[in-house]
This record gives sequence, structure tokens and C-alpha cells, in this order.
Amino acid sequence: MDFQRVILFVIFSMSGVFLFQAWQKENAPPKPPAAITAPADKKADAPASAAGGVPAAAATTGAAAAAPAAGAVPASSAGSAVGEVFTVKTDQADFRINTVGGVIEEVALKEHRDGADKTKPYLTMMKSKDRVHMAQTGLIGAGLPNHNTVYSKVSTNTDMGSAATLEVRLSAPIAGGGKSDLVYTFKRDSYVVDVTHEITNGSAAEINPTAYFQFYRDSKVTGESNAMVGIFHGPAVYTEKDKYKKIDFKDIEKGKKNLHPTEATDGWVATVEHYFVNAWLPKAGVKREYYTAKESGDAYLAGTKLLTGPVAAGATTKISMPLLTGPQEQDMLKAAAPGLDIVVDYGIFSFLAAPMFWLLKWFHALVGNWGWAIVLLTILIKAAFYPLNHAAGRSMGKMKLAAPKLKELQERYAGDKVKLNQAMMELYKKEKINPLGGCFPILVQIPVFIALYWVLIAAVELRHAPWVLWIKDLSAPDPIFVLPVLYAITAFLQSKLQPPAPGMDPMQQKILQYMPVAFAVMFIFFPAGLVLYWTVSNILQIAQQWNINRVMEKEQEAAKALAKR
Repeated sequence: MDFQRVILFVIFSMSGVFLFQAWQKENAPPKPPAAITAPADKKADAPASAAGGVPAAAATTGAAAAAPAAGAVPASSAGSAVGEVFTVKTDQADFRINTVGGVIEEVALKEHRDGADKTKPYLTMMKSKDRVHMAQTGLIGAGLPNHNTVYSKVSTNTDMGSAATLEVRLSAPIAGGGKSDLVYTFKRDSYVVDVTHEITNGSAAEINPTAYFQFYRDSKVTGESNAMVGIFHGPAVYTEKDKYKKIDFKDIEKGKKNLHPTEATDGWVATVEHYFVNAWLPKAGVKREYYTAKESGDAYLAGTKLLTGPVAAGATTKISMPLLTGPQEQDMLKAAAPGLDIVVDYGIFSFLAAPMFWLLKWFHALVGNWGWAIVLLTILIKAAFYPLNHAAGRSMGKMKLAAPKLKELQERYAGDKVKLNQAMMELYKKEKINPLGGCFPILVQIPVFIALYWVLIAAVELRHAPWVLWIKDLSAPDPIFVLPVLYAITAFLQSKLQPPAPGMDPMQQKILQYMPVAFAVMFIFFPAGLVLYWTVSNILQIAQQWNINRVMEKEQEAAKALAKR
């Protein structure tokens, strides 16, 4: 019975991990606020060095730290310039933009609510005394506007209304002649905004600007990310060669090298958090440079630089970069850029979680409710495991029928464990019983359980998704604990149909007896959708085991009747 002890140890160890995660969700103290040096505005033409700023590229990782050809990204500066802050209204979000640098200071999503206060929209970008997460862009080169420059607002219409697109244009002069327009193009039904620099060279000489597009943010984790241990938040860089590279803020601060690829002709750079993502998406085939950097206070940069090529005197050129800011909706991410859907974090069992979510989405399309989709998925999983569970169930049923004989052997060899084990093995062989038959199905289904757990906490489609009556959010715990109680009842009934393994000591029997209670307590903190899955699974298992026991009892009675003839 040593193997049974190992099984119990594995199950309780994994349960302990989940319970610790759930406890952290409810009780972990909030992260103490770090000092934020939000970039105030700076006079339009003042270079970073004149204001005492350190070029941000000086702290970049890898080759980005030594890229003199592309030039240094100007550091954010605490200057005295004041710009106009205006709001662009689209069908998907409200964008707050400052004419100082044309910086996007806030993005308020209309279809997604704040996790702590559902009366407020979720902010994928923000600038406040507590949080900073903004999108900045500019040009590198003498006299060229950057994210500290004061632009003039050219466009008068900032409300999309019923239009298919909305263009918002800002303009700034270029020292020596000419101008540079910063153009934001918003599209209906899209979380992608096209950000374009239109550069007109009014001087008598050729210029060679470099455009940069970056995120400026603190290292704080959103409240929803704090809720679950293991959800990645922070910068990330993707290229076809090096794939998905997560970058820890602490590694950037320490100046570690080779955290991500720097020069490429494909990929993207993003800042990732629980359920949402902001990403700059350069067009494929365009040479670019990725960089990350630490600025003053609790502030970090993650961005990309593009060479525009020479702009002749009197000529105009454009350089554009799509900006995605929104939820991690997987179909939308796949359509936006190759590999972008990888930001949805499914943990170590992603190979199971991804198809599981696809099935959930398919069922949701049929029934229109994520809760009932989970019920249908549970039925499908039980059907897939039916042969395995049936074999295990028959083994448990045989164990129950053989219980009187096993008890007789235990009484006969009470003082000799060696002979008892030998006699039990002979009985198992004769009755064709596998004493470990009930353990294997549990072990096989644990990865499925964990995969669904990650689907429920990682898929934004299930965030705030209601089921019935009191279940308003399947990704959050049951608010009145009905599902955990139902789980405990079904688990207890299931244990009554499956007798304890012979030879199990009283302590192990006590552990098995109280396992439903322990799991029910743990499930108080788990997503309601996961408890729903496990409860429905128990109900189906009860029905299957009851039917197996009933059939086997009839088979035994028929065998006895045949023996009497």
C-alpha cells in the first residue's frame, strides 16, 4: 500500500499549492507603492542632456545599449511645459491624449469593467499619482519632435460617432524648416490604432530621422494579477527566431544582458498584464531594434526603433506603427500579429488548455452561456475518460463485493502482514481485481483539472462571465459558497460508492474520509467555473459508479444462482 501513500501525498501536495494560491488571493498584503516619477512635460526643443536627463538607451539591454547609428531615445523630463489634454471617443474605448509629446495617457475600455469597481471602465493605460502606464512616440535627431515636445492640435473632431475611422492629427515644427505631424487613426470594431509620423523636410539639407515607439510604465501589478500567483506581468518581446521572451523588471534594473533579441525584421514588443495587453506591432520585413530600459523612480521603458531612411530637402515621408491596447481576446490577437496570442498565459499545461478553451468557445457559441459551456465540456471530458473510469469502476466494484473475503483474511492473518499480503494478492488474482485501479484515473485527470484552472483565470472571455442566479462571475469564487457545499456532498456520496482499499491503515481512511471537506474549504477560494466543473464531474462519476455496482451485483447473483444448479 506504499503506492497509495504516494498518491495521497501527491494529491494533497498539489491541493496545498492551490490552497496557498487561493489564500494569497484573499489575504496577501498589497504591494507597497513605489515612488513614481511620471514624465511631466518639457519644452519642445530642449534635448535630454540640456534638462539633465539621462538618455534612456544608455540603460537598454544587449545591443540596444550600443546603437549609436539609431541614436538615443530622449529621457522623459520633469520640465515646465503644459499641454492640452483631450479625449478621443471611439466605439471600443476613450483615449486621453496630451499635446505634450502626443502621449496617450489613458485608455478606458468600454466593454470591460474594473476588477475592483465594476461601475468604472478598465484602464489599459493610465497616469495618476498611484499608477503610470503610457504610450509614447517621437523622432530621434537634432531639432526633431519627441515625446517631450509640445504639439499643436490640428484636428477638431475627436468623436468617432458612427464613422468607420477617425483621424486625429497633431503637428510640430522641425528646427531648420518643415514640420512633423503625429497622426492617430482609430478604426471601428478594433483595438488597434495606427500611429504615424508624417515628416516634411523644409530645410535645404537631407535629414535622417529615427522613429521610436515605447511604453513608459511602473512595475506595479494590477489587483487582478495579484489575485493569482504565476500570472506574468511586464514587458515581453517576440521574434520568429527567439520566440516569446518575458522580461522581469528586476532584471532590467540590474542591467542584465541578452534578456531579449534587439535587432530583427519581425516580431513585436508588449507590456503584458492579467487579461490585457499593450503592444507595438511593427510591419513584417521592416528592420527594427527592440529595447528595454530603467528610468528614474519606479519607471521602465519597453519599445522599438525604426529607421525612416533619408528624407531629401523638400520631401515628405511617413512611418507608421500599429498600437494594440485591449483585452487578450485570442482570435483578435492571432489576427493582429503572429505569436501575439502567446501572451495568454495557460501555465505548464498550455497544450491541454488551448484546445480546452477552443471547445469551451465552441460550446459557448451553441448555448450562449459560459457556465453551461463548462457543463457540456465536463460531459465531453467524462465521455472521453469513460473507458478508463469504467475499468477503474469495475475494479472498485469488485473490491466492494470482495470486502467480506478480505475482512476474513485480515482477521485470519492479523499477526502476520507478510502472509496477509500474499493471501490478498492471491485473492486479487483470482477475482481479477486491480487494487490500484482507482488511483490511475485520478492521476490522469489532474492535468485536465489544472489546465481548466488556467483557462478560467487566464481567458479574458470568461472574466466577469455570469452563469445563473447568484453566479455573476465564473472566474471569481462563489459568493455564497453553494457550489463548494454541493461539491462536498457529491464527493461524500462518491466516497460511499467506492470502498477504501484493503489494508489501508486507519489514518489513511480518516484522510480519505475528510478529503471532501478539505477540498470544499479549498474550493471556497477557487473560481466558480472550476468548482462547477468538478461538481458536475462528481455527479457523472456517481451515476457511472452506481450503475457499475448495480450491474456487478446482478452478475454476482447470477453466478451464485448458476453455481447452485
